[in-house]
Amino acid sequence: MGTGGGAGGKADGSAESPAIASMTGFARVEGVLEGLAWAVEVRSVNGRSLDLRCRMAAGCESLEPWVRTAVAERFRRGSLNVTVTLSRVATGSRVRINRLLLEQLIALAGEIDLGGVVAPARLDGLLAVRGVVESGDDEDDGGLRERLVPVVQAGIATALDRLASVRREEGARLVGVLAEQVRGIAELTARAGALASVQPEALRERLRSQVALLLETRTNLPEERLAQEVALLITRCDIREELDRLAAHTAAAAELLIAGGAIGRRFDFLCQEFNREANTLCSKSSDLDLTRTGLALKAAIEQMREQVQNIE
Repeated sequence: MGTGGGAGGKADGSAESPAIASMTGFARVEGVLEGLAWAVEVRSVNGRSLDLRCRMAAGCESLEPWVRTAVAERFRRGSLNVTVTLSRVATGSRVRINRLLLEQLIALAGEIDLGGVVAPARLDGLLAVRGVVESGDDEDDGGLRERLVPVVQAGIATALDRLASVRREEGARLVGVLAEQVRGIAELTARAGALASVQPEALRERLRSQVALLLETRTNLPEERLAQEVALLITRCDIREELDRLAAHTAAAAELLIAGGAIGRRFDFLCQEFNREANTLCSKSSDLDLTRTGLALKAAIEQMREQVQNIE
């Protein structure tokens, strides 16, 4: 029997939505080659665009252009730091005697007539001459670093892949948090709508009592003018348009979470639109309960925006 769906697709044949990724993460890869230890560290934090800083150990500078290409292939946004360090592994003492130089020094010491003024050269003195005793760590270091470059390059690729995985895992967690916050905003919008439905009648009752009191003191005030002012006041307090926009923004936010991918910029803009409507709702409110709901709505939107700042 055949299997359903191709690579990257769902069982029903529909395309898989791109994963939502966070912009924060850390990965480290390390190893040892011929006594030289290397380590790659990649850190990522929030950023408005893709920004990369490289700190490459001596001998690995040639990898930086490749690193920039590799980062651009994997990430869309974030401030990344890629650091490569090298260090010698602590090993037993490795000493090499430059016998040719030592023999030349011994021969030279025998040829020079010191006249008894200076004692003849001793072995410990000859070994102290620079270049006679060489550290094995200094042998062919340039060649070793050349052999190390492709190893480090593979390590960087692994570290970047791990960082991408960490960012996707954190992004999946953020999706759950944001989905819950979007539902909370939808509930607060519905509550504001319920309160707004009784607001006109409550406003009319309050205005009737105020108008009655005004008519008692100003009998020459035309009732038609009063009716016009009442209608204008009720219109100014009407928040149905703001509620409709909030509902539309909530639907758009849910759609972004389903669409996936690099949605951070669009979601951040949507949060600004959310906040604009919530501010207008609060400014129009003439009811204490509605005002409290509007303030709760603003707080929920701000909490959501804080989380959105972490999304790629």
